[in-house]
Amino acid sequence: MPERCLLKSLMLLVGLCLMPSVVSAAGKCERLVATGNPEYPPYLWRDPQNPQQLIGANADLLKHLAKELDLVIDVIYTGSRSRAQDEVRTGRVDLLADAFLTLPSLENMDFVHPAFFFTPSVVWVRKGAEFPYASWADLHDRTGGTLESNSFGQQFDAYAKANLTLEGAPSLAQAFQKLLLGRSDYVLFERFPGLAQAVAQGVEEELLVLDPPISSDGLYLALSHNSACNDPWLRGQLAKKMTESVAAGLPETLLQHNLLRWKEQQVQSASVPNP
Repeated sequence: MPERCLLKSLMLLVGLCLMPSVVSAAGKCERLVATGNPEYPPYLWRDPQNPQQLIGANADLLKHLAKELDLVIDVIYTGSRSRAQDEVRTGRVDLLADAFLTLPSLENMDFVHPAFFFTPSVVWVRKGAEFPYASWADLHDRTGGTLESNSFGQQFDAYAKANLTLEGAPSLAQAFQKLLLGRSDYVLFERFPGLAQAVAQGVEEELLVLDPPISSDGLYLALSHNSACNDPWLRGQLAKKMTESVAAGLPETLLQHNLLRWKEQQVQSASVPNP
């Protein structure tokens, strides 16, 4: 009988000793840092009131996830898109807020499923200069524009290289300008970032989108392998809350809100007199 009591006491003591480690595993990090492409409205862009912070649909979604998990997630500006990816790869920043799923990126990051957006890349044309379009083949014998080094997926990129005439531009603004001047027949770019650029240029009413999209890529939240906060509990909870958010349609609501937010900022910026 005394041996049995002693055994129970030892088991209780072991259990009590283990409890702090379980608690700490479930809450190892109360604050995380995220970043992303600072020139990607309505998904992400620099806050005009605080340029060291990023705002947009993705940032709003991260803040929602943080609130659900009783965490703090700061979405900060770290430089260009490539610099932001480097910061996450090294673990200096915990999360990439706008990750595309590629084989190389899987070597450095854990992707939180599901994707919270699917970003369609579309054919932009000048209003009044539309042409019949139902498939990639309808782009033959026309001159298109896109950003230099832009990719629309391996399948389309291979097709375009073999069959289409695409001219690279250093910026979307310049690609749209060539289109409006009639120096190209179409521009290939993502639908919503393209709309944001058209709004910024004041040419939203002069451009049209032809459907269907040429491709569509999932946009993910990704956690650095080198983040001190990367543990099974966090990955599991982020996936759970992301699944719930997508099922509830929250990302689309945030996208529409931030499109309006971006438009309002452009109007305000245009109304400010130059010094």
